[in-house]
Amino acid sequence: MRTRLMMVGVLVLLHLFIGVTLVGDLPFGSLGRGFGWLYLGVSMVLLPLGLRSSAGKRWLVWPGLLAMGIFSSLAVLSLMRAFVVAVADLLGWGSQGLAQGSALVVLLAVGLFTLFGLLNARHTARVVERDIRLEGLPPALNGFRIVQLSDIHVGPTIRRGYLQAIVERANRLEPDLIAITGDLVDGSVEQLREHVAPLAGLEARHGSYIVTGNHEYYAGAGAWIMEFARLGLPVLLNEHVRLRHDDADLVVAGITDYSAHHFEPTHRSDPTAALIGAPAHAPKILLAHQPRSAAAAREAGFDLQLSGHTHGGQFWPWMHLVRWQQPWVAGLQRTGRLQVYISRGTGYWGPPLRFGAPSEITLIRLIAA
Repeated sequence: MRTRLMMVGVLVLLHLFIGVTLVGDLPFGSLGRGFGWLYLGVSMVLLPLGLRSSAGKRWLVWPGLLAMGIFSSLAVLSLMRAFVVAVADLLGWGSQGLAQGSALVVLLAVGLFTLFGLLNARHTARVVERDIRLEGLPPALNGFRIVQLSDIHVGPTIRRGYLQAIVERANRLEPDLIAITGDLVDGSVEQLREHVAPLAGLEARHGSYIVTGNHEYYAGAGAWIMEFARLGLPVLLNEHVRLRHDDADLVVAGITDYSAHHFEPTHRSDPTAALIGAPAHAPKILLAHQPRSAAAAREAGFDLQLSGHTHGGQFWPWMHLVRWQQPWVAGLQRTGRLQVYISRGTGYWGPPLRFGAPSEITLIRLIAA
């Protein structure tokens, strides 16, 4: 309760800060500034409604989540502008023209961020191709194609049609394996069963596999694990499968989310347990939702880890803050022998915006080092 009150207090103070420092300097007259204050009042109401509304109440979710994205940009740019104006005043460079002009620049920037962010978020993710070289890769596995989907977040604003387009684009890549690295849903099975149904149409030579992300646990992981299995998507819970590709073995393992034990004690993430019984000679790939599983994956002896979770920051400036929680934000990384590929995500979470961190359907080709 205390934490919630603190968050509400911070939101109110930030809205007041934007009103006093930004709206007050807009050259729109008293009527225009009045509309500015009215919008800030509406924003304070919409933000919590967007977060609390169920997946079915889209008439509340869409404006609430858009307001969240707009507020994020407004708050950050207003703070930056206030700093610049304060420094200019201290140096004697301040003027009414600077105050009004910079206020208009903030409004224009927020408008552009929102427009382009919305367009980028709502189109089907582009295909990003990555060749990843693995030491000791058998010749039969050279060119093995993995399509990685991650962080789609089917829920309030991502529905059946959005997912169907992703499935069709993934299938056109003719993969040997499809790997889904968590955070597929934002809502219960009852709310979203119809909207995740296109997943049953995924096609790959060796099938599709999924691991849990933190959002599966928010939404009821037990029910979703059964629903994914019903759709033909086996969930790898600290376990592996042995794939025979031509005359070579490939181990594909999956672990529960890094934070899973906070929701289900028996789901503690364990890369070592995931390899019990695996052939020692085969290349080993781990599906792990969060990049910070990499240290344990390296010690367990994996060659490649596929992760998501970060969304690449999703939209500016949050890509610069992800590093506070995760070792990497996106792309191909290395720790010792282990290589880690972090997807920017195939959908989005929360505000339907992507700016500076485009979504991706990742086509990974394994290449012999």
